[in-house]
Parts: sequence; structure tokens; C-alpha cells
Amino acid sequence: MAEPVRIPTAKVALSTASVYPESTATAFEIAARLGYDGVEVMVWTDPVSQDVDALRRLSDRYQVPILAVHAPCLLITQRVWSTDPWTKLQRAQAAAERLGASTVVVHPPFRWQRQYARDFVSGIWRMADETDVRFAVENMYPWRYRDREMLAYAPEWDVTKDDYRHFTVDLSHTATARTDATEMIDRMGDRLAHVHLADGNGSAKDEHLVPGRGTQPCAELLERLAATAFDGHVVIEVNTRRAMSSAEREADLAEALAFTRLHLAAGPAAAPVVKAPRR
Repeated sequence: MAEPVRIPTAKVALSTASVYPESTATAFEIAARLGYDGVEVMVWTDPVSQDVDALRRLSDRYQVPILAVHAPCLLITQRVWSTDPWTKLQRAQAAAERLGASTVVVHPPFRWQRQYARDFVSGIWRMADETDVRFAVENMYPWRYRDREMLAYAPEWDVTKDDYRHFTVDLSHTATARTDATEMIDRMGDRLAHVHLADGNGSAKDEHLVPGRGTQPCAELLERLAATAFDGHVVIEVNTRRAMSSAEREADLAEALAFTRLHLAAGPAAAPVVKAPRR
């Protein structure tokens, strides 16, 4: 007799970055139409992404919950919500609390943010102790140009080398770093709280391909999560900039959702991995 399909507990969300160059508002519309469980808001140059009241109105209008807030950690967001990185995280926490999001995604500091980098690990612990929101620190990658490699992040691009309460794993970043994603996930263990699902082929560029179009173990990760009581979120964070039309972009996002739901609905024979700890 075939083993029953296990209903996954993890919710599947759409990163608002996945619709770029379309707007944050468009991401909510697409998430609702395709049947995503929610969205992760990438806070960046789109004014709507920075406006908690506007985000709440979008969530209410489309009946799509906001499950996570991605703090403005990118080069292009250095002046979004202040130039002070701790202020950015405080505002991300406040936004998450007001919007009912369980997670703030944060990158490790850039190496030139020296004081921030020195205090980052202890500071993240301090902030995490003050809220029920999870600060899930995301793995990054070395920057490469031709044969040269630059270590752009501190304390480490491989965040498993430092002590954090919660992690985000990004499989496009493991591809760019040319590191073994499965080994990294094993090191994260039960501190893995959040997943950015995308694919990559090991290019020096951060590709964020639709899952299944690269070399990363996207299906295997989802099947391992499905075999446990993982209660974090799986967020589709893919690059659709090359889509020739809105319909093509939406087709890519529908494919990513179908891939994710298919492999999350794995039977109990899948290999165990992690359960994100509850606060």
C-alpha cells in the first residue's frame, strides 16, 4: 500500500522582489491570483515597500498575509529607512510586529561597515531577545570578478561560522558561493527558520533561477523539510527580469509555486532534517 502524502506545514510565500521591475503592489496581486500563502516584503526603493500602512492595505485588499519582512540590506537600499544599519533593523522589527509577520530576514554586514560588523552577532541576539519576531540571518557569498575573489561580508558570508539563533538559507546564494547546500543546511540544523527558494548554476552572478532550472538540491531540501515538523516559511525569491511580458513572469512564478508544493507534499519516507524552533 502506498504511503499517504504528508500535508506540509510550511507556508509558501512570494518575495515581492520576484516581480521586479514591477511593483510591490503587483506582487500582492500575483500572489493572490496564483494561490500563494503569503508574501515576504523586500524593503527597498519602491516607496510602498517602506510604508507599513500601505502594505497593510494591500494585504487586506488581496487577503494575502505578510509572513516576513526583508530588511533593507542591499547596496541599493543603503539610504532606505536611515543610513544607520541598526535603525534599519529596528524599523524592520517594528514593521513585522505591526504587520503580523513572524520573521525579519537580514544579511550580514558589508565589511566596510566596521562597527556594525563588530557588534553584529551580539546585537542580533540582543534584538531577538526583545521580540517574538525571528531575526533569520541569511547566507551570502564571496564576490568574484574573473579570477579574483572579494570577501564582501563580515563577520562571514557563511553565516554558520557564527552563532545566531535563526538562519535563512538561500539556495541561489549557495550556488554563487559554490558551497555544498546540503552541508550548510546540516550545519544550520534546528536553527534553520526560513528558506529562500531559488536555483543557480554556480555563476559568479547571483542568478535566482526558478527552482529546478539549476544545480541546487531544491527538491531534496523541500522533501527533507516535508518529512519534519518544519514550521518556518518557504519563500520563492526568483529573478524574472528577463520575462518578455507580465504573462511570462506570472508563468514562471506559477511554475515555482507548483514545484515547491509538489516537493513539500512528500511522503514520510523522505530524509529528516530540521524543525525551526518556536520562540
